[in-house]
Amino acid sequence: MGERAGAADMSRKELYTLFGALMLTMLLASLDQTIVGTALPTIVGDLDGMGDYTWVVTAYLIATTASTPLYGKLSDLYGRRPVILVAIVIFLVASALAGLSQNMLQLILFRGLQGLGGGGLISLAFTVVSDVVSPRERGKYQGFFGAVFGISSVAGPVLGGWLSEVDWRWIFYINLPLGLAAMIAVDQVLRRHHFPTRPRRIDYLGAACLVPAVVCLLLAVTWGGDDYAWGSGVIIGLFAAAAVLTAAFILVETRAEEPILPLRMFRQGTFALASVIALIFGVGMFSGIVYIPLFFQMVRGYSPTDSGLLMIPMMAGMVLTSVSSGFVISRVGRYKWFLVAGSIVITAGLALFTQLHVDTPLWTSSLFLLVLGVGMGMFMQPLVLAMQNIVRIEDLGAGTSTNNFARSLGGAIGTAVLGAVMTSKLNDELAANLPGAVAQLSPQEASGFGETDLSAVMQSPTVVAHLPEPVRLVVQQAFTDGLDLVFLVAACIAAVTIVLTLFMPNLVLRGSQPPMDDPDAKACEVRAETAP
Repeated sequence: MGERAGAADMSRKELYTLFGALMLTMLLASLDQTIVGTALPTIVGDLDGMGDYTWVVTAYLIATTASTPLYGKLSDLYGRRPVILVAIVIFLVASALAGLSQNMLQLILFRGLQGLGGGGLISLAFTVVSDVVSPRERGKYQGFFGAVFGISSVAGPVLGGWLSEVDWRWIFYINLPLGLAAMIAVDQVLRRHHFPTRPRRIDYLGAACLVPAVVCLLLAVTWGGDDYAWGSGVIIGLFAAAAVLTAAFILVETRAEEPILPLRMFRQGTFALASVIALIFGVGMFSGIVYIPLFFQMVRGYSPTDSGLLMIPMMAGMVLTSVSSGFVISRVGRYKWFLVAGSIVITAGLALFTQLHVDTPLWTSSLFLLVLGVGMGMFMQPLVLAMQNIVRIEDLGAGTSTNNFARSLGGAIGTAVLGAVMTSKLNDELAANLPGAVAQLSPQEASGFGETDLSAVMQSPTVVAHLPEPVRLVVQQAFTDGLDLVFLVAACIAAVTIVLTLFMPNLVLRGSQPPMDDPDAKACEVRAETAP
């Protein structure tokens, strides 16, 4: 079994080179979650695939979420270097193939393959950091990694919109030189340092239960209320299959020699609680990323590219507090009250968005975005630190990937649930107020406004902007009321994290990893001081 590489084992140049490469791989994976959205109209127009356009995004999301736990365990067994290099290669090959796609089926399949690579890039980046830096020092480095998420949430839509005007295929080709540079740097640094490995007993049966369970769940929340009614046989069947497969997975994991998700980690209160918090946080984070741009586009009439630029205050807040809180945590050696403060600020930020109106000034919405970004930056990295600080060294990969998996799963579920809330409120408001608005139109205008137009309104900000004024005002107000309800529900869900973080123990971050023979990482909790 190899020795753990530490920061002391690396020169400063090697450490910074490694971190720069890891941040670049994370940026590529997180960008691909948002960059395609603004280019979709151009892509589906070129490939003639309007009926399947949502799958270009969904395929990546499902593949990324389902593969994340597998990468964590494989890296614990085989070491970080070979696994992260495989993830990068898969991502780059899929990017090249996606750019070469000649029809929508090819693009969707290659986006799914790209997601299989992307699932490892984010979680393994955090895992490698945990290998080379002690928990006490980890915060100031991981803060920069957290800032990558803030940058990608803004850069993705903007870059996607610009590249779609040049050639949409470069949305995928741009990954190739950047990813290749990152792969070379990671390989050169990690090959000179040894990481823990152990006998390779892969839990194939666990993987065969986990992956389809996640796929069934994500398909259910993606299709529910859109392609199929929530009470339809298809959706109920998918939920039932997900439940049965999850139960089978848990049973398999209790008996596996090398479980994909070691259940012993969840016997530690801190880890179990942090996993639940990560799941709930995913709901709040994705509600901000998904639904705030909807307000800018559908209500205020901005283009997708411009709406991405308007998200800059959120990015600035995330970058500022992610980096600064990381340095402070490394100095004080504790993380609990950053989680508590972050959850309070996130909840406040989401609650502020319930005050949006059709005529809300941009400076006001920018202030709301700044508050939300500050909370997210303060919250994300301490949660990762809390989970990494408590697990055994041989479970670092699985433990870190669990955090990413829970957050992604929460985001997918939250987006679906909040989407159902949005659609229901929007339909109610339009049904109540649209007839009165149509009655104010001239007979010629009124006859031209029917069911087909209403369907188009749901998809296109351009259509909303060119509606007759009485109808446009009703539609904009309906979207605003729907979004106000979405953010109210999201704020209530986020408020749960305030309560949960208060129950987190105020542990001291260790200066080094617990020994490999520490059976349940109890030494960590014994050594850690607690504060009221």
